[in-house]
Amino acid sequence: MTALYGGFTNLPADSSPRAAVGDNAFSRAIDMPRIDPLSLQLFLAAAREGSIKRAAEAEHIAQSALSRRIADLEHALGVQLLSRSPLGVTLTEAGHRAYALGDKLNADIQAFAREVQSLSGEVAGTVRLFANLSSVVGYLPERLHAFRAKHPNVEIALQERSSGECIRACLDDRADVAVCMAPGAPLPAIESWHFADDPLIVVLPLNHPLAKQRALRFSEVVKYPIVRIQTGGAGDSFMQEQAEKLRVPYTPVVAVSSYEAACRMVEVGLGIAIMTGSALSALAGTKRFVRRPLDEPWKDRELRVFALKKSSRLRAVDAMIESLRS
Repeated sequence: MTALYGGFTNLPADSSPRAAVGDNAFSRAIDMPRIDPLSLQLFLAAAREGSIKRAAEAEHIAQSALSRRIADLEHALGVQLLSRSPLGVTLTEAGHRAYALGDKLNADIQAFAREVQSLSGEVAGTVRLFANLSSVVGYLPERLHAFRAKHPNVEIALQERSSGECIRACLDDRADVAVCMAPGAPLPAIESWHFADDPLIVVLPLNHPLAKQRALRFSEVVKYPIVRIQTGGAGDSFMQEQAEKLRVPYTPVVAVSSYEAACRMVEVGLGIAIMTGSALSALAGTKRFVRRPLDEPWKDRELRVFALKKSSRLRAVDAMIESLRS
């Protein structure tokens, strides 16, 4: 008759679980630090952002909770990973190594969970979605709401990034799907589909001299103070390129990071802004500024859905692509 004692079978009278598995193995099991996957993920976020505050916002967690998780990870490993200062956080020497190893481990853990979930036969799991600012503010929320209504068991891990970062995330397999402006040249490793037309619109103060015109040329717009949106972003860089082609100065009077902030600057008369129709559609309620189409051959822009070419994808990812491209 076989007897079971705490999971060990037929242990000798003078034996212990420690003896059964071997002294060395038992010691290693006790000494091995317990690494919490969530703490690792939060450490990686803080390292990427260079700030506890920005990492907490990106991961949708309280700053105090994120800081405590990272401290727990450092305690478990017995080494400091982040150097903290009023300006933010930087990686220590150990932190740089931990980041490199942890990034791969975190990706493996996510891949494990996602692929196992996909075998359940239902559309479930997590879709990593990267999107640029104009799509996040404009047409994407409604599409995601419709997707969630149809697939309630799918979690959407959305990150707002510049178009270039969205494409890079697809190439690096950090994003399953991206919605953004198309890159300058086609990328053989990536598939893409139409998402939405997104023409450029000029936004002016009510009493601006150009507000009387039905449409505006870019050469007319740049004669006046400009409100810059997302300095260095795809849209901002594109405007600078057009100004250089016309050999006219492009000298914004103020720079902001959101379309809402740009509209506020226009409302009070600080300058003119050029933004996408998708972004402006989300701000259509206000009557404190004027909208005019941009009369240029390059005004018509297109948002596209991107995904890395693969022989097979998770059901949830395929469902997301189908929802966004339709």
